[in-house]
Amino acid sequence: MTMVSTDGNGDSHKFNKYAAASSVVASLICIIFGYDTGVMSGAMIFIKEDLKIDDVEIEILAGILNVCALLGSLFAGRTSDFIGRRYTIVVSAIIFLVGAVLMGYGPNYPVLLAGRCISGIGVGFALMIAPVYSAEISSAKARGLLSSLPELCISLGILSGYVSNYFFGKLTLKLGWRLMLGVAAIPSFVLAFAILKMPESPRWLGMQGRLGEAKRTLLLVCNSEEEAERRFRDIRVAAGFDENTKEEFVKPAHNSRGEGVWKELLLRPTPAVRRILIAAIGIHFFEHAVGVEAVILYGPRIFKKAGIKSKDKLLLATVGVGIIKTIFILIATSLIDRVGRRRLLLISTSGIVAALAVLGFSLTIVENSKTELLWALTLSIVSTYAYVAFFNVGLAPVTWVYSSEIFPLKLRAQGMAIGVAVNRLMNALISMTFISIYEAITIGGAFFMFCGISVVAWFFFYFLLPETKGKPLEEIEALFSKGSKRKNSADIETQTVNNG
Repeated sequence: MTMVSTDGNGDSHKFNKYAAASSVVASLICIIFGYDTGVMSGAMIFIKEDLKIDDVEIEILAGILNVCALLGSLFAGRTSDFIGRRYTIVVSAIIFLVGAVLMGYGPNYPVLLAGRCISGIGVGFALMIAPVYSAEISSAKARGLLSSLPELCISLGILSGYVSNYFFGKLTLKLGWRLMLGVAAIPSFVLAFAILKMPESPRWLGMQGRLGEAKRTLLLVCNSEEEAERRFRDIRVAAGFDENTKEEFVKPAHNSRGEGVWKELLLRPTPAVRRILIAAIGIHFFEHAVGVEAVILYGPRIFKKAGIKSKDKLLLATVGVGIIKTIFILIATSLIDRVGRRRLLLISTSGIVAALAVLGFSLTIVENSKTELLWALTLSIVSTYAYVAFFNVGLAPVTWVYSSEIFPLKLRAQGMAIGVAVNRLMNALISMTFISIYEAITIGGAFFMFCGISVVAWFFFYFLLPETKGKPLEEIEALFSKGSKRKNSADIETQTVNNG
């Protein structure tokens, strides 16, 4: 059965405000994760001084969030297949609330670590479910924009964390960092209730055989009855039902709640699913293997190595990272559905390679100089900002958009969960080893290493990731069929020109 593209009708090209509002609310969960990441970069300075902990304990504190997020993401995939996408976001908000309260209390290192770990489980849930929900509720035309909103929210969260560092850092040592970490409980509490006003994903409803509810949701998130009917027909076929059925409820397949998905993904995948899984794992692996966590989490240390001495200036320089990150994520959201995922990814990775090479060079010069070099300090800051800009204009948002849209419907949640688990594993490895790496090979050498990994990433993206721009979710699996990559990429370009 050939799926009908939702881009074939003029109504589909309009921006649906209800779908956008639902995606925005779902994506807000990622602000809390971003805040946790950003605020910890500055809070660690004060935590180390207050609790008298060493660098190894700091690395563990930084990285444990992502180790626990790895576990959280794997549970989230099956959870979202079982209870639905919307209630999985509620679960994530509640977990964040508990973690924030524990960290804000933080009388000692073990309690702080426990709170950080619980928040990590919430991170795994949030990172897996927000892009999947946004991808499933949006049209093909707006999917790139709406699916990149979680990454935008992460950036806004990181920026708010950096700003929180600066202002709360002026309070007393014992109170300041606890408020930095504990204040995240407030948005978690509010969001847990706000999410209940959202509709459930029509694709999840369809997979459960709740066709009447799926159709009513589609009428809300589509711009016309014709568009809703086309998307509804595609969902019925993808879920394994008769495309012409008029029943409100149809008994779903035995694996509608995620049973047997791991076998289809890992043990007996079709060639297309195997290529999809490699693409998803690869893009999540490289998102953090290029070293972004070293810059986001250890920004103050990098700027200190570059020559900035005072705490206020270190935190202000780090705020600059958050501002650049947010600006370029905003630019990316406007480009991703026009330029395309693949092209944006390759441009972004090329810029990352260049910026890391310059950053490695400038930090090496600073480290080996016996006098302060203003030009090297300036070059270090500029290249750090350039790295953040290139990363966030492509690799950051495309990772989440791409991996949330390439899996077939029944495999999407748990396939995405595997990608997120790899993402968090790499994040944890960088978070927990960066200090040890730069002490072993110098800080400049560490960024030269990330530069080399980025070159490998560029070739991986070039050869293994076909373009998905403008394709309905139900058609994307065909892009990964043997020999269809070039053909389908060309078809997309032709379709874009024709629709334009």
